[in-house]
Amino acid sequence: MDAVKKIAEAVLYEGYILWPYRRSAIKNQQRWTFGGVYPRAYSEARGEDDPWMMQTQCLVLGDEESTIEVKVRFLHIVERKVGTRKGETLAFVDELRVGGECHLSWDEATEREVAVGRLKLAELLESPKRVEIDIPEGSREEPLKDPTGEVVGALVRRWRSLRGAVEVAAKPLREGAFKVTVRVTNTTPWGGEHRESTLKQTFASAHAALEVEWGEFVSLTDPPEELREVAQRCENIKMWPVLVGEEGKRNMMLSSPIILYDYPQIAPESPGDLFDGTEIDQLLIMSVLTLTDEEKEEMRASDPRGREVLERCESLSPEEHMKLHGAIREFRMLRE
Repeated sequence: MDAVKKIAEAVLYEGYILWPYRRSAIKNQQRWTFGGVYPRAYSEARGEDDPWMMQTQCLVLGDEESTIEVKVRFLHIVERKVGTRKGETLAFVDELRVGGECHLSWDEATEREVAVGRLKLAELLESPKRVEIDIPEGSREEPLKDPTGEVVGALVRRWRSLRGAVEVAAKPLREGAFKVTVRVTNTTPWGGEHRESTLKQTFASAHAALEVEWGEFVSLTDPPEELREVAQRCENIKMWPVLVGEEGKRNMMLSSPIILYDYPQIAPESPGDLFDGTEIDQLLIMSVLTLTDEEKEEMRASDPRGREVLERCESLSPEEHMKLHGAIREFRMLRE
């Protein structure tokens, strides 16, 4: 499960913050570009570019006693503001230096998970299972203290409400074969705001994890000949399911907004997530280490996960650096 979790984490945070991992970088002016499920009213006003619904369909071999578990995960964008204390009130500023450390106002994200639970296919054949998403708005304040212990400011994190649903259904295809549908919808009320504001009401980087007991999934990338036609009729909208876990096992699937192959893997040499699966770890790490002190300070202040990247890169030993230089592996070829 650890390997599967790493793949899911890589999907969840792909593009979260990009090199050079600073707020001021041009590449980080437009974030949250993968797997967005937007408020329905906003989506319908804009057309198909920003969908309000994502769907995955996959095939399961088993019987009505087979059980399936579905979890949907996404990022909920959080507005982070920096405030300086003036009497009993906070005055929000773009940045604040406290005790030699810089704090910047910028957006973050928190993980959300919707668990549908473990259900028998027999239950899903009778009626779809629907789980409502209803996350209320909220805020959290983190005090900032100077070296004397006096509170001189605060980080204030605010998030907006989200509403929607996850629906799971099943349909028999023939004896021992079923089609399972997972649909994610966003029905958060929308007040006509621009896209940047609407992102705070969006399910960002949404994806689904599926696990079956007493049955097995069918690869849609490389289905057996007798199921090829029905596999081609599966309708996957803005996400694509692949087998994950130990190669050869067929009990888990990840449906991702990023198209992957069956049994994707994170290179064992990788020291941790760098939020950009299209780049080479070694190149990114070397680029981080060549930043100026001023650039590193902004990287630390831009985002807590960016700070983690910097600390991880700076702590690597020479041996760990050498492991990133290259490796030779054998890869399985897909059947013609």
